Amino acid sequence: MDYMELIKLLAPLIFIQFILVIVALVDLFKRPHTKGPKWAWVPIIVFINLFGPIIYFLFGRGASK
Repeated sequence: MDYMELIKLLAPLIFIQFILVIVALVDLFKRPHTKGPKWAWVPIIVFINLFGPIIYFLFGRGASK
């Protein structure tokens, strides 16, 4: 397997990861309340690949008021 095949296989996953991180961070900063401090959610969203934003959307979002 050469590098071009590997890039073609990973490109959709990288794109999805990038979009999820951006959407999660925008939502985090626009939301007035979260479950836990906002500063703690930033490294979870950014550094836990693919699952960090999903964890935030499932467990971190506070109730909208």
